[in-house]
Amino acid sequence: MQHVLEKNRRFYDQYVAEMIRSQFGEYEDRIAVGIAGEGSDCFGYDDELSRDHDFGTGVCLWLTDADMARFGYALSIAYNELVDSVERAYYTQRLRERRGVMTIRDFYSGVLRADCDAEKGCLTEAEWLRLDHACLKTATNGEVFRDDPGVFTAFRRYLLGYYPDRVWRTRIAEQLHEYASALQVNYARCMTRGDLVAAELCRARGLAAAMELFFLLRREYPPYYKWTYRALTELDPEGVFAGKILELAGEPLRREAWEGTRYHPNRLNYKDRLVALSEEIASELEQTMAEMGLIRVRGRYLELHVDAVLSGTP
Repeated sequence: MQHVLEKNRRFYDQYVAEMIRSQFGEYEDRIAVGIAGEGSDCFGYDDELSRDHDFGTGVCLWLTDADMARFGYALSIAYNELVDSVERAYYTQRLRERRGVMTIRDFYSGVLRADCDAEKGCLTEAEWLRLDHACLKTATNGEVFRDDPGVFTAFRRYLLGYYPDRVWRTRIAEQLHEYASALQVNYARCMTRGDLVAAELCRARGLAAAMELFFLLRREYPPYYKWTYRALTELDPEGVFAGKILELAGEPLRREAWEGTRYHPNRLNYKDRLVALSEEIASELEQTMAEMGLIRVRGRYLELHVDAVLSGTP
């Protein structure tokens, strides 16, 4: 199936570019155009199932605040008329909110869920810390077709430059703690008690933390949670880490492996395959951190590495 991203590029080339040229020629070099933001189509992940909602042809037209005040309203009317005139555009109301004419500030502020002056072109450390991984990926996905002023692309490039070092280390430390707490401590406690629901929650939280660490250590933003594993497989072409994540997700809880056992913080129950997998994943992450120089002292219990990562002195 041809992805919507490709169709939208063709829609721009065949219709939108000509509309801008003929009706807004004096402003043609002031309009950034592309497709980015929310939706599977912006990630290139659209498929047959994506067509049940917010599926249609269209592009984003990004303007500075000043240009929006100057000609944005007229451009918006012309663009919406164009979309409505194109056969099989399939525009839903929600898709209209995601596409069309908008300010650069509104696009980034809406996606990042923070008041964001993109024209200023930078964020404070406190602002970086408040941003969500998935929102950052959403803000930098898709494709920019044209951007003569360069304001939209400049801020996009700034975000793609990734977290400042201290923010990056803080996020790694947070996920090291989350993984260790969920899968290397609390999972065993829950299984010893026979609390399968709590054990499943530990598995889910540990899976999320492991995948976030994988992205953080490669300086990549993970997408929205339902696409995280798919994106991970694209970054792991050999499939070793992805394979362990998949196995961890699919392994059934085995109550019988814990019958007659007593919890001990320094004794791992390898009769449970989930425990072994958790340690194998921790070992992979530990190896990567060591190769990057983030840690020097080895140990699969990931909580041990939090201080070294935060301090920057392994």
